[in-house]
Amino acid sequence: MGSCKSPHVVLLLYVLVCFVYQSFAIGVDTNQTAKLLVDASEASGRPISDTLFGIFFEEINHAGAGGLWAELVSNRGFEAGGPNVPSNIDPWSIIGTESSLIVSTDRSSFFDRNKVALRMEVLCDSQGANSCPDDGVGIYNPGFWGMNIEKGKNYSVVLYVRSSGSINVSVSLTGSDGLQKLAAASIIASGSEVSNWTKFKVMLDAQGTNPNSRLQLTTTRKGFIWFDQVSVMPLDTYKGHGFRKDLAEILEDLKPQFMRFPGGTFVEGEWLRNAFRWKETIGPWEERPGHFADVWMYWTDDGLGYFEFLQLAEDLGTLPIWVFNNGISRNDEVDTSSVLPFVQEALDGLEFARGNPNSTWGSLRAAMGHPEPFDLRYVAIGNEDCEKKNYRGNYLKFYSAIKCTYPDIKIISNCDGSSQKLDHPADLFDFHFYADDAKNMFSMAHHFDHTSRSGPKAFVSEYAVTTGSLLAALGEAGFLIGLEKNCDVVEMASYAPLFANDNGRNSKFSAIVFNSSHLYGTPSYWMQSLFNESSGATVFNATLQTNSSTNQVEQLLASAISWKNSENENSYLRIKIVNFGTDAVNLKIVVDGLELNSINLSESTKTVLTSNNPMDGNSFNDPKKVIPNRIPLEKAGKDGEDVEVAILPYSLTSIDFLIESS
Repeated sequence: MGSCKSPHVVLLLYVLVCFVYQSFAIGVDTNQTAKLLVDASEASGRPISDTLFGIFFEEINHAGAGGLWAELVSNRGFEAGGPNVPSNIDPWSIIGTESSLIVSTDRSSFFDRNKVALRMEVLCDSQGANSCPDDGVGIYNPGFWGMNIEKGKNYSVVLYVRSSGSINVSVSLTGSDGLQKLAAASIIASGSEVSNWTKFKVMLDAQGTNPNSRLQLTTTRKGFIWFDQVSVMPLDTYKGHGFRKDLAEILEDLKPQFMRFPGGTFVEGEWLRNAFRWKETIGPWEERPGHFADVWMYWTDDGLGYFEFLQLAEDLGTLPIWVFNNGISRNDEVDTSSVLPFVQEALDGLEFARGNPNSTWGSLRAAMGHPEPFDLRYVAIGNEDCEKKNYRGNYLKFYSAIKCTYPDIKIISNCDGSSQKLDHPADLFDFHFYADDAKNMFSMAHHFDHTSRSGPKAFVSEYAVTTGSLLAALGEAGFLIGLEKNCDVVEMASYAPLFANDNGRNSKFSAIVFNSSHLYGTPSYWMQSLFNESSGATVFNATLQTNSSTNQVEQLLASAISWKNSENENSYLRIKIVNFGTDAVNLKIVVDGLELNSINLSESTKTVLTSNNPMDGNSFNDPKKVIPNRIPLEKAGKDGEDVEVAILPYSLTSIDFLIESS
């Protein structure tokens, strides 16, 4: 961008963009006009936080278990039915009849923190009057609504086995009915080799593809066999760290500047006994007890634990924000006089993430393969607990202890400081807002206009319109434009929830929807993609004017930022406009503060997010129905002459003007 010391120049840009979607039945109403005045001078510019837009991962909608974490076996340790035996082994099922085998659970596992194992009494034999079927009898696991097995890919199967005699167990990946054989291997061992629990690892090479596959463990040999901790993992994972590749890559595409984890309400639990406890989620996966997430009502084996969250943030090149329990759930609370053990647990967690490899907890991190500390700079004390009786007392105990040991860590309070100042110290305050009506979200663009500029900054860690449509995304875009304009008091923002397994939803809306083999971004995901260059950018004063007698201005919101493309070092002036109304608008853009002829229109682009119907969304059948479309700006004259842009009804338009310095 040119120097602001050059003579004052008003650059009136006027381009008529002829591009109109063929599917769009609404033409441009020339009576609807507006003008956007942008002051792009250095004096007008305000720096946006480097961390303005990020992501928030919560274990909800089977986002981790059966999603981002690439483990294919559901209930791999047979613990989901509870510690009492016999227990429910769902979704494991039996292959065979009651006359051929009996399957139950007992507490015979040698893992101290998860004692339940599966016992299989095989009544048939390889020959004789009561011979087993040719394919054997046993158990199968369908994974999380089907395992996605792909031809040519490799899968690691790990399981623990004990038996009363010698074994010959077939380990196979098959279609959902067991008929299509995709991969198979056998575990053959003598009675002495498996008289005690023994770990086996089998590598399977898939010879076929089926997104609805299952794992089978079968035998034709009579006797007792025990199984425990059965895992199937694809070898091809994101950066080799166990994350499902396509789901991690779609996160990477958002260019998130932070990642908040692991909740959310998931951190609280309905009751403290079921809250997420980080110490239970580290170390060897076989030894993790797992827990029942009573808020979202499903079991998780915690293969995606505290360490993995830190690793994912590092792999994405983003900053982790750890949310931990502060002794408060949704239904019970620890009194402040008794909260110190919870405080120590948080301090131990910080040492695990940041301590040197010789420290008590840092050494455990090092043993898990990461001797260098993680870059943990932010923690949130609880989630949505501000109105709870003991929150402030508990919070202050955590705050003092953490600041004493880690004075550089920024601490986030659950209490909203947007309307009035906090009554306790904090570096940031948490703000959540969900709306059933997109118009309500759109109107929140001005929420932070009157927030105190002297207090802690806002972390808008959860926001969404709950319908998941294009209209929802436009309401959210209006809200985000308001956050950009209030960047002096808003430091971070993230949408929620991030993921939803289409087969196991707790919410009807999310940024990304997936099943065992496919995914798509919702309009809210694609809306966020148009804001991913805002972090670390400069925002300018941008004012909308209209000569219309209607409430047109109330239906338009716009912002202007300057940003630099790290790949080609080009500088751009990005103008985003949300049209929340039914009429198209001819928008004139007037830029003050740039050098004459500094905008290269031939290299400038326009990106539009819209559709035929504002209630449209995406689906597996039509995953790209509502996605941004990028086109060149069409010129109506030489660079530097008048430019006008057509803004379609119910749309988010992002225009990148290439800035060339003289």
